Amino acid sequence: MSHLTIIVAATKANGIGQNSRLPWRLTREMKYFAKVTSTAPEGQSNAVIMGRNTWESIPQKYRPLPNRINIVTSRNTNYRVQPSSESNVYLHHDFASAIGRLTGMSSEGKPIHRTFVIGGQSLYTESLALSATSSLAFVDRILLTRIISPSFEECDVFMPDFLGIEGGADGKGEGKWGRASHNDLETWLGFEVPEGEQEEGGIKYEYQMWIWKP
Repeated sequence: MSHLTIIVAATKANGIGQNSRLPWRLTREMKYFAKVTSTAPEGQSNAVIMGRNTWESIPQKYRPLPNRINIVTSRNTNYRVQPSSESNVYLHHDFASAIGRLTGMSSEGKPIHRTFVIGGQSLYTESLALSATSSLAFVDRILLTRIISPSFEECDVFMPDFLGIEGGADGKGEGKWGRASHNDLETWLGFEVPEGEQEEGGIKYEYQMWIWKP
């Protein structure tokens, strides 16, 4: 079974987007995302799984995301991501086959270190619904950048309320989500992360890590 990590920036109401884009521009937070998802031990590589809308929200000059295996999912069988000559981007028409590709997969001979689900709403929902006893995959960690203020009430896309998944609800298995300490976050990532409330362009946010505890 593969362990999956969700990485997301969300408001207190779990808003993650507006009109198919991020409602905020946080340069330091984006650098954090890039470092988290691309940092791997020498000789290994990370993978990022995303839906079509998330893929298309990335400026074309930045995709596929470098130094990571890019897995794009779309139910549209006519959809294409880019020329097939690219070796680090793959298209799948369902989440299960995307996860299946990563089993034993390597990038340029490099084994997979970590797999991150990076959006959007439907993929977060589908991945969080996976049971802890699933032979396919299981989300056991959420790296959440909590947007504290403003509230960004104009958000029209939301991630699931993962804290509402507890004690066997949604088929996830007995357990609940618990917030890890900042030290645990840094230990798991392998590098220092600013602690406490951050502010950038008038927007306040905090780096958090949540772990599923059976």
